Amino acid sequence: MGNPKTLIVYYSRTGNTKVVAELIQEKLGGDLFQIETQEKRPSNYRKEVEQNEEEQEGNVLPELKSKISNFNQYDRIFIGAPTWNMALPQAILTFMDSYEFAGKTVIPFNTNGGYGTGSTFNQIKFGVQGAEVLDGYSVKGGEETNGTLLAIEGERKVEVSREIDTWLEKIGQLNN
Repeated sequence: MGNPKTLIVYYSRTGNTKVVAELIQEKLGGDLFQIETQEKRPSNYRKEVEQNEEEQEGNVLPELKSKISNFNQYDRIFIGAPTWNMALPQAILTFMDSYEFAGKTVIPFNTNGGYGTGSTFNQIKFGVQGAEVLDGYSVKGGEETNGTLLAIEGERKVEVSREIDTWLEKIGQLNN
């Protein structure tokens, strides 16, 4: 691929997915883009979970706050999201529905509360038709139900950074 133009998009409620996105950017460069919904999300965790479940069940795609006008210039796109209700937040589905991914390399990453990726990586693979989708990276972030919000900081952040190096090398992206 030579020197791919890299975009790192992420959706983050508590900051853990943002930290992973920033670590990827530190290692590879590229542009960061935070996915945000037009409508403000509930700050109360339980209300957020309920709203997200309703959106998932009703296949509601929330409107996003901003668009990437120069999306076509990117060759390599990292898509990062937390696991919500064992699936992607609906805002990620809106994002994938908004752009053409054919011919691009897509690399998913995930943060979760300890239950794993759920269907998030499969949803990304399905949502970016025509793209080459590489193996994703998943890491436990916070456990909001237990009051742990930002968990990837301090020594844990250093550990996650090393894991990301190993992952990027394994999927052939570290020196690109």
